[in-house]
Amino acid sequence: MMKDSLIEKAAIKYGKDLLKIDALNEGLIHKTYKVVYQETPPILLQCINKNIFSEPKNIIENYCLVEQHLLQNQEPLKIPKLLPCNNGLLFLVDEENNFWRAFEFIKDSYSVSNIETAGMVFSAANCFARFTKSLAGLDVKQLNIIIPHFHDLSLRFKQFEDAVSTASTERLQIAEELIHKLKERKTLIDFYEGLDDESYPLRIMHHDCKINNILFSSITNEIICPVDLDTIMPGKFFSDLGDMIRTMACSVDENNTEWELINVKEDYYKNILEGYLEGVGNTLTAQEIKHIHFPGLLMTYMQALRFLADYLNNDIYYQTSYKKQNLDRAKNQLIFLEKLELFLHEEYNVRPYFSSFEK
Repeated sequence: MMKDSLIEKAAIKYGKDLLKIDALNEGLIHKTYKVVYQETPPILLQCINKNIFSEPKNIIENYCLVEQHLLQNQEPLKIPKLLPCNNGLLFLVDEENNFWRAFEFIKDSYSVSNIETAGMVFSAANCFARFTKSLAGLDVKQLNIIIPHFHDLSLRFKQFEDAVSTASTERLQIAEELIHKLKERKTLIDFYEGLDDESYPLRIMHHDCKINNILFSSITNEIICPVDLDTIMPGKFFSDLGDMIRTMACSVDENNTEWELINVKEDYYKNILEGYLEGVGNTLTAQEIKHIHFPGLLMTYMQALRFLADYLNNDIYYQTSYKKQNLDRAKNQLIFLEKLELFLHEEYNVRPYFSSFEK
């Protein structure tokens, strides 16, 4: 529990005549507060979770690079301004070694947790794509790698295989069918390992493309900007698009155990794809466009591997509320993957497991 005195001391360093501090509970990673002053504009104050982001200065450096690039190139897409504290630095380390930062508080804005229309997913996908397109001129080598191997499918498969080799007999028996079905789809690993840097170049990706990481205007209901940019770093073409398909085009969330309800929301899938392609413009290569239906498969498969590996490792990474939750999460993702495979085959003639990939 964060001490109120530490929050107040941090808030005082960013403005004059503190009036009130309101805790905001939307985020799951950092502690976030809206701070209101009498003489200076309100701010969004965050205490970075150093258990997840052990080098928070790297996040600040990346944010500054992106913010500077967008301003210098007069890109229409904006992000919240990072604010200095009273010593001129863009971060604050308090007496207990907590790491703080502050952003401008964007007036008349809101975020959503639930998707209400296909038009909303089109707009969100379009926004995340425009974010990547706007950064096309920024050298990816300048950015810090915030989470190494975050979307490295080969590594995730190896971690899965390692978990299989060391799991208890009981958990192996319970997960036997899921293990078999995930191993059957190793063709996706082959595809991933064939993503060369010429045909599938590294790009600056958001890496956390959830609907609640978009700010909407409460006046016009139009999108203002993407937020939560802590995981911006180099990545391949499938990361952002694939995660949107995995999380937005599925009829239920990843914790749902009503297996019969899991399906592809076809209109959402099509709107995500169309919104993303419109937003990213002509920046994709011919090979990326050719395999534009693979991102959802790759990211859903990766998440199924991660959930099942954690179950086999006795639930050491993801928080659970009951014994078999990670097993159920893996089953949820596998069912969605199966439904996505069928949909892509019927709608777009995509057959990733039944014929060799064209290189």
